[in-house]
Amino acid sequence: MKVHANAAVIASLVSEPSRAAILTVLLDGRYHPASELASMARITPQTASFHLAKMIEADVIAVEKQGRHRYYGIRNQEVARVMESLLSIAPQVKITSLKQHCEDRQIRYARTCYDHLAGQAGVKLTDALLAMGSLTEDEEGYQVTEKGEAFFADFGIDLDKTRKKRRAIF
Repeated sequence: MKVHANAAVIASLVSEPSRAAILTVLLDGRYHPASELASMARITPQTASFHLAKMIEADVIAVEKQGRHRYYGIRNQEVARVMESLLSIAPQVKITSLKQHCEDRQIRYARTCYDHLAGQAGVKLTDALLAMGSLTEDEEGYQVTEKGEAFFADFGIDLDKTRKKRRAIF
């Protein structure tokens, strides 16, 4: 078996706490300015710029320029899946304040993660859509049923438009 040495490059990127924090912020699927990422990762803007450059070079994140501003986001859904997998097996951060406790409780309840609803609310919503027959699950993932097509239309969701998006969810 031949060892793929480039896996170490990616592992070293996400093993650095500031970069891991930035990638975790970017799991919301939005593009953020470096200053916001620095603030959320609790690092200086200069340090954030250094880490962002490393992750761009490794093709883990993308940058979009709008005028003189730059916005950073996760390159693709595969990167997000890997980060989610790592977070699922990572030890929990020790909670040392009421603020951390409240934030932890909120993020466990509901959050957006790249392009989907996650947390307890996401699980409950998926279970409800399966129970009412709006979704089915197979080896390829979730599929919208005819009943689901009608349900989403009644709810004001245009599935045809959603399917044409860059990251279609159905």
